[in-house]
Parts: sequence; C-alpha cells; structure tokens
Amino acid sequence: MPLVRAVGDLVDSAIDRVLLTDARVTSAAEARRLLAGERDTEELADKIQRVVVLAVPVVRILARGARFTRVPWVMLASSSASIAIAVRTGIRELQLIGSLVADRLERATGAPADPALVKKVAIDLYLHPKRKLDLADDKLRLVRLTRKWLLLGAFGRTTSRRAGNALEAAEKLDGAEVATRWQSAARARGSSEPSS
Repeated sequence: MPLVRAVGDLVDSAIDRVLLTDARVTSAAEARRLLAGERDTEELADKIQRVVVLAVPVVRILARGARFTRVPWVMLASSSASIAIAVRTGIRELQLIGSLVADRLERATGAPADPALVKKVAIDLYLHPKRKLDLADDKLRLVRLTRKWLLLGAFGRTTSRRAGNALEAAEKLDGAEVATRWQSAARARGSSEPSS
C-alpha cells in the first residue's frame, strides 16, 4: 500500500537522521523538554507532505463508508491539516524515542546502535509502551503506526500521553539485554532461512 510505504520511508529517514548525529537524548525529561520546544521536522517536510497527500483520500473513503454515524464535512475539510499535525508530532516523538533507545544501546554496548533495532524498539514502544518487547520478530509495525496517525489526525487527538509512557519505557531499557536478545533472534532467523 503506497501510504504504508510512505510512512515507512518517513520513519526510516527520521530515525536515520537521528542516528547520523552524535547528539542523543539521554533521559525522558530531556525528551519532554524538546517536545515542548521547537519542532525540528523541517528537513522531513516533503516526506510528511507525501504521507498527508496519501492519507487524506483514505480518511475520506473511511468517512464515506461510515454507515451508523454521519461524519461532518467540516471534519473532512480539516482532515489534511489535522493529519499533518498528527504525523509531524508523531514523527518528532518517534525521533526522540529513537534517540533515547540509541543512547541506551550505545552506552551498554560501547558500539553504534543497530539502526534496524532502534527503529523496531522505537516503533514498538511508541505503539505499546507497556508491552514486553518481542525481538524475535524483526518486522516494523508500519500498518499500525499508519492507522494510529490517521485516526488521531482525523479525530484531532494527541499522542502526548502515550509518547510520555514510551519515553519512560525507553529510559528503563537494559541496552545490553536488548542488544543480546536482538543478536540471538537474528541468528535464529538466519538459521531458519532455507539455504540456496
């Protein structure tokens, strides 16, 4: 689906941008201060706009298909602005969670964080901050992330509470244990692939 691919491209660019710098978020409190301050997503504006352009028709189709409730046209007219705000805020939250996850991994291992692991953990914590991380599966939950941003944007809801919980969970990560589990899972995935 083009929309999910666009969200995947946006997430990749956002987390890669964080990992390319030496600056790391080192605490949930620092991340909250950064969230409250200036939004630093201008360099991702074109990818955010692509997500919004692809998302608005999806929201309109869903709204047209709603049988039991009538969706006001005002909501549909403002959906692109609301989705843009939800995606822009969501990607900034995800960047800060990713930065904190990278900090925990790098401090524990003394090596640069694996980008795939940072993306996996950041998205999983963002979507379900209280759930135990499942590192056996390396798939990114992009469909769930897309759905969350669409619904939040369409209904004008925020993710600040969930992002706060995700930051708290990221701050408590045992980086060494997460890295070890990830490497073990990668070896298990590699050995289960058929040899050519």
